[in-house]
Amino acid sequence: MAGNGPRHPWYIAIEGAIGVGKTTLARLLREQLDSGLLLEAFEENPFLSDFYKARAQYAFQTQMFFLLSRYRQQRQEVPQLLANGPLIADYLFAKDRLFARLNLAGDEWNLYQQIQQVLSENTVAPDLIVYLEADTDTLLGRIAQRDRPYERDMDRDYIEALRLSYDRFFATPQEAPVLVVDTNDLNFVTRPADFQHIAGRVRAAIEAGAYQKALPQMAGPARGEEIETAATLADFQRFHVELDRSKGFITDLYFNYLCLSEEVGELASELAELWRVELRETGGGNDREQAREAALAARQPRLEEELADCMAYLLKIANYAGIDLDTAYRAKMKTNQDRAWSR
Repeated sequence: MAGNGPRHPWYIAIEGAIGVGKTTLARLLREQLDSGLLLEAFEENPFLSDFYKARAQYAFQTQMFFLLSRYRQQRQEVPQLLANGPLIADYLFAKDRLFARLNLAGDEWNLYQQIQQVLSENTVAPDLIVYLEADTDTLLGRIAQRDRPYERDMDRDYIEALRLSYDRFFATPQEAPVLVVDTNDLNFVTRPADFQHIAGRVRAAIEAGAYQKALPQMAGPARGEEIETAATLADFQRFHVELDRSKGFITDLYFNYLCLSEEVGELASELAELWRVELRETGGGNDREQAREAALAARQPRLEEELADCMAYLLKIANYAGIDLDTAYRAKMKTNQDRAWSR
């Protein structure tokens, strides 16, 4: 599985915003690494030209055509190509959702999510994602240079919003390890040294089979399993991505919110029992502090389990919403720290 080292043959997906050079790099790497090649058939979309002229009017048609076209490629062509050896693709199926979130709203977004969720469960995850970064001006310059007719009036605000969406998307745990390449100062088309630099990083990632920090490893007895103390919230989120995939857990955002609500209810029941134990201890002649300590000693294992369950669902919900919980928490606490609180 992705995340446990490359399977053979390996499968790489190259991603990045419009104009960053995904297809060009995929073609070059194919020759360098002697692999198969899968290119997104974006020019087959009959709504694309109209979409760039009137985004709101043609967003749903454009997005649904892309979703079904990409799914057909993933289901039919990816397994066929992998049967013959390694594969490089110039897109990641999961990125379809990123574009949809930017372009759809209301009932259209809700319908899209339901369809995309079902389809995504039947696609092959890559072993490595190569994410090409570039700032907005660099992207616009490359778009202008390739001069596709339907991109000549590309809206700068749209490219900026798309770039930021990509950055947020890849700041969260993914279905495979991510190799980030800053391309702002690279020209892998005209400067061979730049291309060899990227190819070397990709080759090293494939050979090493360790593209990013490993997931936290679960160890210990069935109850009270421990995760390495150096792990971060981002590590825990990545752990749940892998756990969901390996166990086949339901990844619907709203279903998991309901599960969280259920776990909060169980936590409330446990706290109520803690309160009752504390009350009995107080009635037996202990002071309030001694009663609390006695109650916690008696109920701590169950309390730990309920709190851990709540935390797990918070991490899972953050994953499904595309939120880096560590960053979000730090930002919110900084706001709280700087805020003047009324007393």
